Parts: sequence; C-alpha cells; structure tokens
Amino acid sequence: MPSGTASAEAIVVIRPDRVDMFEKRHPWVFSGAVQRVDGDPADGDIVTLRDGRGNFLARGYWNRRSQIHVHVLTWQDQPIEADFWVGRLRRALAARAAEEARRAVEGQIAYRLVNAESDGLPGLVVDRYGDWLVLQALTVGIDCRKAEIAAALLEIVPGVRGVYERSDVDVREKEGLPPATGLLAGEPPPSLIAFSENGYTLQADVRAGHKTGFYLDQRPNRAAVAEALRSDPTLHGATVLNCFSYTGGFGVAAIKAGAAARTLNLDSSAEALALAKQNYALNGLPVHNDDFVVGDVFHVLRQYRTAGRTFDCIVLDPPKFAHSQKQVESACRGYKDINLLAFQLLRPGGLLATFSCSGLVSPDLFQKVVFGALVDARREGQIIGRLTAGPDHPVALTFPEGLYLKGLLCRVW
Repeated sequence: MPSGTASAEAIVVIRPDRVDMFEKRHPWVFSGAVQRVDGDPADGDIVTLRDGRGNFLARGYWNRRSQIHVHVLTWQDQPIEADFWVGRLRRALAARAAEEARRAVEGQIAYRLVNAESDGLPGLVVDRYGDWLVLQALTVGIDCRKAEIAAALLEIVPGVRGVYERSDVDVREKEGLPPATGLLAGEPPPSLIAFSENGYTLQADVRAGHKTGFYLDQRPNRAAVAEALRSDPTLHGATVLNCFSYTGGFGVAAIKAGAAARTLNLDSSAEALALAKQNYALNGLPVHNDDFVVGDVFHVLRQYRTAGRTFDCIVLDPPKFAHSQKQVESACRGYKDINLLAFQLLRPGGLLATFSCSGLVSPDLFQKVVFGALVDARREGQIIGRLTAGPDHPVALTFPEGLYLKGLLCRVW
C-alpha cells in the first residue's frame, strides 16, 4: 500500500500562532496554518508536521489543491505504512462487533463500517450491505490508496465478496478529483442488495442510489418514529406523510410496527419511488400508486395546505441544504419553510420528525429554526426526542463536524 517512506517525507512547518490548535487534535490543517513546506510533496503524499523549532506535531497526507492542506492521520511519530492502514481498518471493524454479531443472527444487514475522520481515516467511508462493501474515497490521500484499501478490506472483513466504489459526490471537486465509480476488488454487486433492518427488509441500489445506496444513518430514527406512533393509542391507525422519502424506509417502518394505517411517500425521484414500491411489496405491504407521489416537496406541501389536507405524522428528511458557510443562511430559510408547512398540515396531537443533515447547521441553530417555524404557524409543540445517527456512525470528540445528522421528534397541538 503506497505510503511514502519516512526519509522521503516532506516537512510541513506550522505557523507559531497556529501550533496551539494541535493540542485540540482536530484532523484538518487549513492552508492558513502552514508557514512553509520543506520538500516538494505530491498531492496525496504523507507529510510530517512540525513547529518552527522542529518538534513533531502530527503526520498526515497532503493536498495543495484543497483548502485543507493536510488531513491528519496520527498524532504519534509513527510510520504511515501498510500496517497502519490495516490496523485502523481492523479497529473500525472491532468497534462494529455488535453489528457483525447481529448479522450472524439476522442474516444480511447493513451498517457503516468506516466513518472517515471519526474512525481515524479521514476521507474514507465504507458501508456494508450484506456481502458487499461500498467505498467512498473523498480525498486525494484516500483516492490514491483506494485499490490497496479495498484489497485489505476484502481480506480482513469476514464474509465479504466484493468492494464497490461510489466516489461520485460533490465534495471530491474541492480535492480536484472527478467522480469515480466501479468495482475495486472481488465480485461485482447485484443491482439490488436486500438487507434486514429492525424486523423488516429493505433494498439498496449500491450502483446508482443516493450516497452509497441507502440512508443507513437513519436506521435508529426509523425505529424511533415507528415506536412513537405505536406507543400512543391516539395515533393508532395514523396517516403518515413521508417527505423526501427516497425508497420509503420510514413508511415501511411505520406500517410494519403496526403503527400506521397508511403512509404517503413523497419524493422528486420516480426511480426512488419505484424502488419504494418494491420495498413495500417485499414486506407484504399493500402498494397503492396514490401513496407514491413524484414531485417537489415544497410545491406539493403547499398544494396540500391549499386543499386542507392534514396528517397524523410528518417526516421531513431533506437532502443537505448547506454545502458551504455561505449557504447556511439560505439553508435555514429552506428548513424554516419546510417545517412551517409541516406544522400547518399536522393534526392536533400529531408528530413531526424533522431532520437536517447539513453539518454546518448546528443542532442549536436547527432547533431555533424549527422554533421559528412553530411560532409562525401559530401552533404549540414540545420536543419528545432528539435524533441522530446510530452508533455505527460515531463522532470523534475532536471532530464536532462529524455530527452532521440532527433531528427533533415533536408533538404538536
């Protein structure tokens, strides 16, 4: 596995006024923190970070084309060689021992195996879907090592038949990388992979679906919403509106829990809703075409408001609204708009499960936006649950940006 040898490593000298940042061990080193570079590292090469007196600070990989010049891999003075990468992968696998044990009992399950910076492997995401792994290389440092990483994963993760790449995400543009997809190691995956989740079955389109094929981070929240409906006698037989539904996960969860009589899935993608219908059929649920609506969520919800429609439960799981700091203000306007519409469509005593996956929108800011929407809707409400990703999506204490998914479960009058 390419790593760069210690003798060939360039030295990145950190400005004196930025050295203190290393005490917090944040894994990103921005261009403004670099005083000079001794050597001529290629993008992706391993570099050593030192202060002006030559003291070791950290070691990571370099990219002059990104605002993040260095992604830190280790704070120890250790070589970044093949054993390092395999060791980090094994550590991530060991941390998911409970998921592996569940797979042995339930059969095919899906979960996140490597969560980038929060697993000490910045730029690397690996999700497991049954017997296949789906890898995302989000940085140059990972991209130039992805073949070797895939080979290592195939060797050390039990029961894996292949590793497929889905590095077709916008963040790669910031690294100067084009989109990339295709088989990296082993056997190619089938077009759809079925897996078990909370007692029902879903399918992932790992070749062309969103993210790596499915929203694995919402697994505990699908269960939480279903349980909230099931445990409230006043909501038995509820009508659920699942907005930005993708392939219908929240809808399947609600009906399979015996909590909902009907779920309406709303998404802009006809292809996603076609797979949602398959997921319903796979679980023995009735498939009514009227319950799968293709359209712009903002526009359709306004139509529902005009028509006087109401629902017992609404799920809002929109895509990422803020991709940069400049977009945070407009993202908050979007979140407020969509939540205002939801509050206006909920019956008294109904539930709203509302989410933001924009890492730049903090949980506190998101709650304030939802509060503002509640006030403008002239409704009353309370937070009965705070929602986030499951334990297979850990967040490093030194990397708060890893807490991208935040949600509120609210009861509304």
